[in-house]
Amino acid sequence: METGGSVVPAAGGLWSSPWARLKTLHLHLLRQTTATLVVTVGVFTFVLLLGNVLKDVFDLLATGKASLTLVLRAVLLLIPFAMTFALPIAMLTATLLVFGRLSTDGEITAIRAGGVSLVAAIAPVLALAVVFSGVCAAFNCHVSPASRVAFKELQNEVIRARGFGGVAEGRYLDFGTLTLYAKEVRGTNLRDVIVYQVANGHRQLDLWAPNGEYTTDSNGLPKMLLLRDVQGVAMDNGFFASEWPTNLTALHPESAAAPKPSDMTFRQLRTELAARRAANGNVTPILVQLHRQASFSFACIGFTLVGIPLGIRAHRRETNAGIAMALLLVAVYYSFIVLGQALDTRASVHPHLILWIPNLLFQAVGGWLLWRANRGTG
Repeated sequence: METGGSVVPAAGGLWSSPWARLKTLHLHLLRQTTATLVVTVGVFTFVLLLGNVLKDVFDLLATGKASLTLVLRAVLLLIPFAMTFALPIAMLTATLLVFGRLSTDGEITAIRAGGVSLVAAIAPVLALAVVFSGVCAAFNCHVSPASRVAFKELQNEVIRARGFGGVAEGRYLDFGTLTLYAKEVRGTNLRDVIVYQVANGHRQLDLWAPNGEYTTDSNGLPKMLLLRDVQGVAMDNGFFASEWPTNLTALHPESAAAPKPSDMTFRQLRTELAARRAANGNVTPILVQLHRQASFSFACIGFTLVGIPLGIRAHRRETNAGIAMALLLVAVYYSFIVLGQALDTRASVHPHLILWIPNLLFQAVGGWLLWRANRGTG
């Protein structure tokens, strides 16, 4: 039977062997899904990358020290970060579009008429989702964090090249454990300054000063920071002083001991978790990042289980409708991720377990919808 320009095996079809019919059907569905997947991965990676280019790469260009080669390096380093989110979204969108089109063209009906169950027909697509989950795990747990750290090192390279320590107006400057922010910068004079320091997951220092200034070393990097009329908290005690001088020499960006938890690989997070437990530090933010990387790697499976039956039920060929439905489902899924990360300082609510709720929800709902669709009641 020919439907929509494609060939699917009909009852009593052209092949003598049922296995030959099933193999041809599998190849047909796999080609359709893979072709759509390539396009959706490209589109979503570009869209997600564009936001980072506008925010981060343009900041490099604004320094006046970023060459075209350096900008291209920066873009390449940001691609893995964008693909971390693009791959699951693309998988969901591809299944919605492909199976919506197959349903509209009557190919799902033809498959059932040929004596093939829906579950048997979609087996290669489910296998593809498992493979994609493995790819997502590699990006989530290693490639994306490593690329993000490499991008920040590239930013520091530009900072050093312009002979200035990076104390920029309205920008946070990370010195490893200490972070500095100034709302206004006039030469070496600072106004509305915030300084905070985090160690072992606990904030050790949280200061504000209306005025301050810094000195630089022979390389143009910040050396000494002097804040005036300081207010804030230090080591859980009240802090108030007319002046707060500190030496920044050992805290330059290039000498930061370790990346932030959000920029750590899975292996680094496990090492940091062991270190914090040994020091009786706060392990909840580390647990949240560990479970976020692991749970988000399984998103492709849940999205595929939901996308196939919803695509069949939608009976739509329009790309816009499929993308809109995909974005809505992604918003529901990612809301749990945002919630878990927002609660990473509240160990009592076990925020790392919240990150697994969308996987369980999507896989349960998707399995139920697929069961109904397989019975012909979806």
